[in-house]
Amino acid sequence: MTTCDTEGSGEDRLIAAYFAPLATHPGALGLADDVAVLTPPAGCDLVLETDAIVAGMHFFADDPPETVARKALRINLSDLAAKGARPLGFLLSLALPRGRGEAAVGDRWLAPFARALGEDAAAYGCPLLGGDTVASPGPVMISVTMLGAVPSGTLVRRAGARPGDRVVVSGSIGDAALGLLMRGERVAAGDFGLDAAGRDHLVGRYLVPQPRNALAEAVRTHASAAMDVSDGLAGDLAKLCAASGATAVIETARLPLSAPARRVLATAPELLATVLSGGDDYEIVAAVAPDRLASFRAAAAAAGVPVTEIGEILAGRGAPRVLGPDGTALALDRASFSHF
Repeated sequence: MTTCDTEGSGEDRLIAAYFAPLATHPGALGLADDVAVLTPPAGCDLVLETDAIVAGMHFFADDPPETVARKALRINLSDLAAKGARPLGFLLSLALPRGRGEAAVGDRWLAPFARALGEDAAAYGCPLLGGDTVASPGPVMISVTMLGAVPSGTLVRRAGARPGDRVVVSGSIGDAALGLLMRGERVAAGDFGLDAAGRDHLVGRYLVPQPRNALAEAVRTHASAAMDVSDGLAGDLAKLCAASGATAVIETARLPLSAPARRVLATAPELLATVLSGGDDYEIVAAVAPDRLASFRAAAAAAGVPVTEIGEILAGRGAPRVLGPDGTALALDRASFSHF
């Protein structure tokens, strides 16, 4: 993502108008070069992460551009949080439909997209460093590569959970998956006993994730292993266990659920599987040793992020056991979302 002057190509004008103002870090070189320059903080390791979102797969083509921008950035911030890292900046690649048809992207979409992206970049302390813009015959695609830092040797990996560790999750689980159900199928809130505010809460959690970067320090200093919950709690916990050479048990009766999610499950208890495996939570699931649990809770409270103990890491291998509300094993048709 480089620009020359406003008399150059259409790409140059697009970048100068919308993205150069976001490149506030001196290492971005004003987006006037082919690279950016970043010096890691002293005593820190660089942490690199990338995720892409595509219209029709990760967001709806008619979603507001502001929410699309925030989602693109925040899902990447979520991965850093789960590693105990802080953001340094990001690279942005955009594939935009060309032409004059309904699918084409122009100023009316790019202006609010760039404005929301800049607001989030400032709020989370991660300036734009560079990237690329290309025309595409397909839907909008947005790829963010996030650069972060963590004190050397302290990265929290998926591997590291030990038998006896407690399974802890941040925030609330299942809101976004239920919100997607309502957003995608236009389900009436009243079908689940929800008022408009309840529906808006669930749909809002799908549209705009709330990454737990405030919890990064607590994760780094207290967790044995952690990852962000992007594809579904059951499946992502299974990935953490597989990397750690362990298994786990979780109790759904202890899941942190928002009031709207509880109302939905009271009306449609079969949607518990959606809550567990639907994805888009962007919370953190962590394994915390019993003797670190109280201090982890205290650090989370100081950071303003609720955390809930929902289970335990066990010796052995295999998919974690999920206990239903009555304490019996719950069989899931699928553990998580998968692209393939």
